[in-house]
Amino acid sequence: MRVAVDLCLAIDIGGTKLAAGLVTSSGELLVAHRVPTPQTEDAEVLFAALAGLVDHVHNEATGPGGPTGDANLIVCGVGCGGPMDRDRGTVSPLNISAWRDFPLCARLEEITGLGVELDNDAKAFALAEGWTGAARHQRDFLAMVVSTGVGGGLVVDNRLLDGASGNAGHVGHVIVEPDGRGCGCGARGCLEAEASGTAIAAVTGRPPAQASPEVISRTGRLVGRAVASVVSLLDIELVVVGGSVALGFGAPFFTAANVELHDRARLSFTTGAHIVPSGLGTGGPLVGAGALGWRAAQRGLVEVP
Repeated sequence: MRVAVDLCLAIDIGGTKLAAGLVTSSGELLVAHRVPTPQTEDAEVLFAALAGLVDHVHNEATGPGGPTGDANLIVCGVGCGGPMDRDRGTVSPLNISAWRDFPLCARLEEITGLGVELDNDAKAFALAEGWTGAARHQRDFLAMVVSTGVGGGLVVDNRLLDGASGNAGHVGHVIVEPDGRGCGCGARGCLEAEASGTAIAAVTGRPPAQASPEVISRTGRLVGRAVASVVSLLDIELVVVGGSVALGFGAPFFTAANVELHDRARLSFTTGAHIVPSGLGTGGPLVGAGALGWRAAQRGLVEVP
């Protein structure tokens, strides 16, 4: 006998990969698939790749022999690089130039028939880590993604900070090298311009997976430098870091980041601040997208079947 399971269609959109999966109301990731993000300036080519991925995940989950039984898709949660306009449901990711003011929510609603909840991918990651990951039961923390780009989500007093436009948490645009490399945002010396996978490849001519020990150490130090400003400003002790660059660099990265953090965050209330790896590994972004969807459904922010 097949058992009906309520599921959130979870979508994660980044400059390197598109991912879609199915997340239960308890935070379990049942199905996950990824494809490379098309390197194109055509918005419709990019959306077609995403639509095909979503269709594939839906069919695998609900077809004969699927892992979920009879799936009831309740809501769709989407994490995407920013900036974005959540009120209008549009996205303009700095690392996806094909989409500028792209009406992502409306387009996904058309193909899925579900209510869609959209937020920054790093903010979604913060929800995931607080739900079932390394920040579980923590009232105050910063969650960061160091990958193709660098993003963050802030939880303060047990509440995810949105900011005036919904874009709070962009730690990737904290200045870590005054007069450093130009950033896609228009400034110079941003953490994203110095420590992201894109920046590492541009400077070294090699992908982050081939980074030297010196590059790994510098990347960690720059992350620790940015984090020192955040923990001093917001009185946060725990910082959770995920993303392909950070997790791929592993222990040397986290050691360098913590040494720099402790050297620079010298106030009495910051001495216990520390940086730890994601508790959810590569599944964190999709669990985060699922968390967005389930939170919206529970709060009545989107229509559910």
